Amino acid sequence: MTAMFDLFDEPVVAGLRKRDEFITAEEEAALIGQIDAVDLSPFKFQQWTGKRLTRSFGWSYDFESGRFAPTDPIPDWLAPIKARAARFAGLETDDLVQALLIRYDPGAGIGWHKDRPVFEHVVGLSLGNVATLRLRRRTDRGFDRASAELAPRSIYHLSGEVRHHWEHSIAAMDLPRWSITFRSLSEKGRRA
Repeated sequence: MTAMFDLFDEPVVAGLRKRDEFITAEEEAALIGQIDAVDLSPFKFQQWTGKRLTRSFGWSYDFESGRFAPTDPIPDWLAPIKARAARFAGLETDDLVQALLIRYDPGAGIGWHKDRPVFEHVVGLSLGNVATLRLRRRTDRGFDRASAELAPRSIYHLSGEVRHHWEHSIAAMDLPRWSITFRSLSEKGRRA
């Protein structure tokens, strides 16, 4: 099954919600400038170094050690967009306790994964250029697949079925892209 959003922007996968034009072009430019001013580091997963540059605030998950721990607080400049993202997702602002900034230079993407179980809601803001959010779920016959276009200035929310039963990835891009991903803690994360 390969699916996109239907005529009325209803997701084919339960728990995926998105909205285009969530912020203005001026807000997008300011956020990109702020992200580029942050000390970003290459993403590391065990012995592998990715092409994307990242920085976590609030909570950090170290993929080399498996350590989940508090880190630098979410910067004040993210507070207004965090509040708007929480409202979009139907959450309280304080529920979003982690912010991940990513810059995708040409050739960068994200492979298939599910966010760590210490996190629950995933709310992402897409900046700069169009990206494709790919989704897949293993079945007895192989994989069910779906995808959604993430336009610049759009926001998406992963919860429920799509968050827990589907993997997602971002196809490698030819043009630069930036993203801000906010996450809430799961029950497991709160216990940690």
